[in-house]
Amino acid sequence: MRIEAQALLALAERLEGPMSAAFDRAVDCILQCGQARGRVVVTGMGKSGIIAQKIAATLSSTGSPALFLHPAEAVHGDLGMLARGDVVIALSASGETEEILRLLANIKRIGDALISFCCNTVSTLALSSDICLDVSVPEEACGMGLAPTASTTAMLALGDALAIAVSLKKGFRAEDFADLHPGGKLGKRLSRVRDLMHAGEAVPRVTMTTPMTDVIYEMSRKKLGMTTVEVNGRLIGIISDGDLRRLLERDGPEALKKTAGDAMNPHPRTIAAEELAVRALSMMEEQKITSLVAIDSSGTIEGVVHLHDLWETELI
Repeated sequence: MRIEAQALLALAERLEGPMSAAFDRAVDCILQCGQARGRVVVTGMGKSGIIAQKIAATLSSTGSPALFLHPAEAVHGDLGMLARGDVVIALSASGETEEILRLLANIKRIGDALISFCCNTVSTLALSSDICLDVSVPEEACGMGLAPTASTTAMLALGDALAIAVSLKKGFRAEDFADLHPGGKLGKRLSRVRDLMHAGEAVPRVTMTTPMTDVIYEMSRKKLGMTTVEVNGRLIGIISDGDLRRLLERDGPEALKKTAGDAMNPHPRTIAAEELAVRALSMMEEQKITSLVAIDSSGTIEGVVHLHDLWETELI
């Protein structure tokens, strides 16, 4: 592990020094490819191929469409994956991997640019590349110095650095990340309010003139511990369980003679339906409330998100 850690430290020093210009060119190359609707095609053989698959997955998940091309399968038809305008990233520690070298002519003819990750910067692959990024390591972690270990770790870290640098430069946001990760725990944390809120008939609604007895009935029927107060669909206030309790404590039986307009909070906290659910959770925790009304730019009610909805999606 220390050998691999030292390999990463050496790589970081090169990125901050002699390799910085080449790395910046690689970032710009991928950015321009994406702007032209091209893709990043990542290829590698053996252990490098496994790393290449992970790099392709990381690029795709951070907003740079990418795919893995197996170099051995490429010469049997999979080269059809490569389209004009694509950028190819080729991984080869030696830079002399036969299966990749056989693709060079086609890559140069079809692709927009070739970026290589090589330990040997004077190899055939490195010298044939538009941009060569040096992933050389002082030694492999393997006792015999043969099994790719520190070198593949360096390739993986460099691929991650490239993907993240591209995403930062293109302004990739948490909302964009959410769109690409709808499943699993991560997807739940990145859900939008629209995905979780109660909408349509499930939203409790009363008007300014609704008697308190009917307000209580609406709150009980919809089971959200609150009701919206609206005029022609636009939010003008809310009444929560807490508002109702404080009204009863203050006015006693006379409270039931009032209307929704008398009891409502005219300045409720609201949220946009397109906001991330974690933002809704943060607002609820900050304000010590259990629900938020989602409204559009004109103030029209779109739904209600409740703290229990966030519990069920494991945000808490």
